[in-house]
Amino acid sequence: MRGGGGARGTLAAGSASAALLLAASWPPSAAAADEAQATAPPPPAPGASDAALADIRREIAALKAESAAAKAAEEARARRIDALSRQFSLVAGDPAAPTSAPELAATNAQPNLQSSQRAEAPPKGAKWGGFEPGKGVILVRSDAGEVNLGLVSYLRYLNQHGMDHTYTSTFGQPFDVTPREDFQLAKVQITLRGWLFDPRFGYNAYVWTSQTSQGLGAQVVAAGNINWTFNEHFRAFFGIHSVPSTRSTNRTFPYWLRNDNRPIADEFFRGSYTQGVWAEGKVVDGLEYRVMLANNLSALGVQARQLDAKPNTWSAALTWMPTTKEFGPANGFGDFEEHQQVATLFSAHYTRSSEDPQSQPATDSIENTQIRLSDGTLIFSPTAFGTGRITEVRYQMMALDAAVKYKGYALEGEYYARWLDPLQYEGILPRDDFFDQGYSLQASAMVIPKTLQLYASGSQIFGQYGDPWDLALGLNYFPLQRRDLRVNVMGLWVKNSPVGYTAYPIPVGGNGFTFVTDFSLAF
Repeated sequence: MRGGGGARGTLAAGSASAALLLAASWPPSAAAADEAQATAPPPPAPGASDAALADIRREIAALKAESAAAKAAEEARARRIDALSRQFSLVAGDPAAPTSAPELAATNAQPNLQSSQRAEAPPKGAKWGGFEPGKGVILVRSDAGEVNLGLVSYLRYLNQHGMDHTYTSTFGQPFDVTPREDFQLAKVQITLRGWLFDPRFGYNAYVWTSQTSQGLGAQVVAAGNINWTFNEHFRAFFGIHSVPSTRSTNRTFPYWLRNDNRPIADEFFRGSYTQGVWAEGKVVDGLEYRVMLANNLSALGVQARQLDAKPNTWSAALTWMPTTKEFGPANGFGDFEEHQQVATLFSAHYTRSSEDPQSQPATDSIENTQIRLSDGTLIFSPTAFGTGRITEVRYQMMALDAAVKYKGYALEGEYYARWLDPLQYEGILPRDDFFDQGYSLQASAMVIPKTLQLYASGSQIFGQYGDPWDLALGLNYFPLQRRDLRVNVMGLWVKNSPVGYTAYPIPVGGNGFTFVTDFSLAF
């Protein structure tokens, strides 16, 4: 009996507990009621009209279409991220995005994540119509390619009335020097660049005109190149390019102290623009190379029938930046960026070419380079030596650079050496070979950060037919605190210039003072 009474007591206790729990949970909470209402199927609408059912079908179809569009947009974004990631990692020379210390540590700790995950996209770039430094105005950006617009142009006021009006060469030949004073829209270069179909396949196309050369050969040039990026160590090009014979022709333009004009020593020794194939890339961090095989030293104004039977111009450049592994945009001149760590650059250039009178461009071609003696005499001139003339010469040139930048200050120097060996000649020459050497030295300071830069720039040539020199003092004013837009004011003193043409601020044989002011836009 006691056992049965215990069971009944237990049952009673359980029933009481259940009753208490049921009472505690009643009435149900608002959240529970909402959830039940949301999940429960709606009661059928008795007598629903065909119109109401049609409205429901249309709403369902619209929601499905919206969902499909969102899915397509997400897939397009994923493809764009993938394309940008490949472009970011493959295109040589593009600086990597800054990485924070925790991100860098995570990357180093998990090196195998890239094999199982999509590469992280680079920082979002400008949309259509935006502007990006190094690219310009973004005209088209899609999965199929990219088109960017660049422009280099400047207005120039030139006053050469401080120049002598006559000049006599070492060989006793007199020349007239006609000083100029004029306003010129001196250059217009419009560039389209980007990639097509695959981020590794790049192109660069431009139209380039020099208004000072109106009516002359090569006054307007349409040129460019196509290229393929294999990796950061090897990028191959075909087209028109500057021979990397000195630092100024090794892709540093337009980041110069002087606006679109070089010291006379650089102008005297350098190569120019030509057609050929070339390769460039990074050997290791801070060490870059560029090597080129081309038709001749300058293709501007030269017909294909005037070229030699085969390409015979070789040029190579090796650039080392040991301290910071970079030297500013395009390894240019001056420290507009104001490096907070000492930045250094050392480079070596070598160029070799066989040239004859037919492969030399017309004297006033834009970006023209002529093989001249140090008194300005054209080496192929039939009256240069009186007793004979050269019909073919082997040109060899070396340039060595050293430069440093720190907190807005920069000091940059270059040494040049050139050997000319006559391969064919007529008559009697005064010597069997010709050797010239020289240097350029440029110093600059950002006296007002991002706004005002002062500079001194000079050079000298030590030649067998004279020792000409030049000295420029100038300033660059950046009204918008960016490098793309500037006003350049410069006074230039020169002694017996061996170089000159209409686009250059001094003529051959120039002796005296020239004043130049430029308002330039370059991006």
